[in-house]
Amino acid sequence: MKKLLFIAFVMSLSLTAQETTDYSKNVSTLDSTIASLYSVISGDKGEARNWELFKHLFQKDAKLIPTWKNPKGETKVRYMSPDDYINSSGKWLVENGFHEVELNREVQTFGNITHVFSTYEAYQSKADKTPLMSGINSIQLFNDGNRWWIINIYWMQESDEFPIPEAYLPKN
Repeated sequence: MKKLLFIAFVMSLSLTAQETTDYSKNVSTLDSTIASLYSVISGDKGEARNWELFKHLFQKDAKLIPTWKNPKGETKVRYMSPDDYINSSGKWLVENGFHEVELNREVQTFGNITHVFSTYEAYQSKADKTPLMSGINSIQLFNDGNRWWIINIYWMQESDEFPIPEAYLPKN
């Protein structure tokens, strides 16, 4: 019985710690929200990701929407919740290492809504010179007057067929 009470106590401490984590600085500005998004999925091989922070970035019912080509060459989209993304990609990110770096950002805002076209490169390790992939994240955000929320992230990797246009590359 004492052992069960101890386990219950430890679990309650764990839940309390999770509930009291303050991520307000991560979503207080557009820049901090985008920086948190990139940093939370990035890490070296074997490095755990902060999935609690990742989920905190998103509004309820938000979607992550990658585009891809099936074996027939047809372009498709996949709709995922933040939990779906964690379940499908989380293990791979940790096992392989993944660092996504923003190269350029184009921002459009009207009232409380903002659209960000964020050009990225991804590497397995910070030391890598050649990216694994590059592409554009189309990120829709909402500011409720208190914080920024990611509503959707819709992305496409660069390919020979669709290179990243000059307009979305860094201006030197």
